[in-house]
Amino acid sequence: CCLFFFSRLIFGTLYPAYYSYKAVKSKDIKEYVKWMMYWIIFALFTTAETFTDIFLCWFPFYYELKIAFVAWLLSPYTKGSSLLYRKFVHPTLSSKEKEIDDCLVQAKDRSYDALVHFGKRGLNVAATAAVMAASKGQGALSERLRSFSMQDLSTIRGDSSSTVPPSVTVRTSSKQSHPKPSRSASEGTGSSGKC
Repeated sequence: CCLFFFSRLIFGTLYPAYYSYKAVKSKDIKEYVKWMMYWIIFALFTTAETFTDIFLCWFPFYYELKIAFVAWLLSPYTKGSSLLYRKFVHPTLSSKEKEIDDCLVQAKDRSYDALVHFGKRGLNVAATAAVMAASKGQGALSERLRSFSMQDLSTIRGDSSSTVPPSVTVRTSSKQSHPKPSRSASEGTGSSGKC
């Protein structure tokens, strides 16, 4: 199993990728077409492999057969990818090209509509969540501030005798019960008190 993954990575992906680079760099049309056919067949192989791995992994020599298939696709002697492309893939895609294009256009339109729909829905959910969080947060904040202010007021009311100096309390009570004597009267009282 691990041998297959490493051989597929090296021979099925990196080796063809390097030679594809060389074909693009040299602008050799034959090499370019050859590697394009390989990548089309390799993409189909990878897609088929996703399903066959589920059902056929128990088959004896399954991974060895896949290694041999990748080597057959790459070999310049067998030209497996060119053979499969010319015999099966190209005729099938040519006959079904219009239907495939129509399906792709419809899928593109549907996916765009679905993306817009889910995007709007997601934004609505996020906005609602943000508003609810803000309103709960504001309500909790205002309630907390209200409780703090009520607590502070009750503390001041309960400790008014200890927080307010007694001299102020006496003055306040003397203002209410007795009028303040004038200065001349207090001087006169002071002189009569001396006598």
